[in-house]
Amino acid sequence: MEAKKLKEFLEKFPNGVEIVLLESVVTDSARGSADRPGALKLAVSDAVVKNLRGDPAKRDAFLLVRIPRDLIEREASLIILPGL
Repeated sequence: MEAKKLKEFLEKFPNGVEIVLLESVVTDSARGSADRPGALKLAVSDAVVKNLRGDPAKRDAFLLVRIPRDLIEREASLIILPGL
């Protein structure tokens, strides 16, 4: 799913899209190495697990969205920066 489609869903269905802060569901983590990627263990509801394990044609879309720290700081600033 592309960013444009995500924005569209957020605008059309603001109460239908669930947003969860990743740090609130991470229960364990492991850094990556040359041999393996990093890993996160998440605590989610059983309904989420069933949805992900179920029929691919009936799955919800689960996304991981990253907002870089500099954008968060820009949003809080009263200074208008070029390029925004």
